[in-house]
Amino acid sequence: MHRQGRTNGESASTKCDTAGKTCGVVTVRLRNLVNSAPKRAAAKYVGPMSEQESGLIEGTDGKTRCYWHANRPDYQAYHDNEWGRPVADDRRLFEKICLEGFQSGLSWLTILRKRENFREAFEGFDFERIARFTEKDVERLLANAGIIRHGGKIRSTINNARRALELCEQEGSLARYFWRHEPPPEDRPERLDFATLTANPKTDVSTRISKDLKKRGWTFVGPTTVYSFMQAMGLVNDHIEGCVTRDEVERERQSFRRPA
Repeated sequence: MHRQGRTNGESASTKCDTAGKTCGVVTVRLRNLVNSAPKRAAAKYVGPMSEQESGLIEGTDGKTRCYWHANRPDYQAYHDNEWGRPVADDRRLFEKICLEGFQSGLSWLTILRKRENFREAFEGFDFERIARFTEKDVERLLANAGIIRHGGKIRSTINNARRALELCEQEGSLARYFWRHEPPPEDRPERLDFATLTANPKTDVSTRISKDLKKRGWTFVGPTTVYSFMQAMGLVNDHIEGCVTRDEVERERQSFRRPA
């Protein structure tokens, strides 16, 4: 589930949408999502607990989905067509983990709506090219109003591109590295409901990956960032029970060929 914002250090999930661990906070956050959705979205929350605590939203098409896209058309398309579907392409994996870093302190929707600008600015997230960026490129990127102009995050992406090259030399590919950390079924919740999801903005696996990447010199890869990456790239299926996309994503994960 995408965070609405988090601190760079990710010391706690208090600034992300998974932070509301009391019913009151969850209710307020869900209500705010409804209020901020386009008027034509006509969002309605549904679910077995209560309308505002189930984590499910009914859209104008009558289908029930995870609440966080709030019936915004571009966000709903991302939810339906991308989030949770397994990815083994190194460029897409690198893009995603970098954009998750850019999201620190912001919402994913902000990044999503700038994603094409990021792709253009960062050479399609070809990490071999980005690894050759110089300070002149940093200055160019800091002047680009189409992306998030944060010097630390820009330099982190360049640094991580160089670390990605090293990781590929050691592991064969980014896909091999990340997919060997896929949690086994017995480590996953038997039933993924909204309460379980919001209570776990990071996991033991994401913490392990985060620590390992940091040892390898990566930056902006805290455990919450890494878990959001895992959710988006299909290493886990965190579409909650009752979401129309959950079973489809699970079938795709089952037929997905893991990198050897």
